[in-house]
Amino acid sequence: MRRKGRFRRRDRGSLSLFVVLFTPVVLMLAGLVVDGGIALNARERAADVAQQAARAGANDLDVVSLRSGQVTLAPTACATALSFVSKYDGVHAVPDGCSTSVADGLPAVNVTVTVTVPTQLLDAIGIGTFTEKATGSASPVCGITAGGQC
Repeated sequence: MRRKGRFRRRDRGSLSLFVVLFTPVVLMLAGLVVDGGIALNARERAADVAQQAARAGANDLDVVSLRSGQVTLAPTACATALSFVSKYDGVHAVPDGCSTSVADGLPAVNVTVTVTVPTQLLDAIGIGTFTEKATGSASPVCGITAGGQC
């Protein structure tokens, strides 16, 4: 006849080994979920700020040219766009982050920004920040409902 206590001694510590081996894996997966969400949010924020800054720059029109029937950007269009970017904490325009171009016969403002956010859990394995980059572009459009040439 066998005693019940003998079987229990053979399994002693097996759960501890399981916990020790899989706890870091679970924490890293949680870090990927939490910090991955933070990175996605930073990417969306960068895209939003870049697009809004480009719109602010595209609204800076040369009034004299507009009155004569031509749509041209004021020389301060990029300064206006970069000023808009500077209002947001943690968002920075890249060097030469603003440019003007012509798209479909209308002037356009292009703004590129970066957002750097700290990680919450992945800092434990050496990943301290995420940097996301986005570009926005906007052109001035005349008209109330359909837009079109000015």
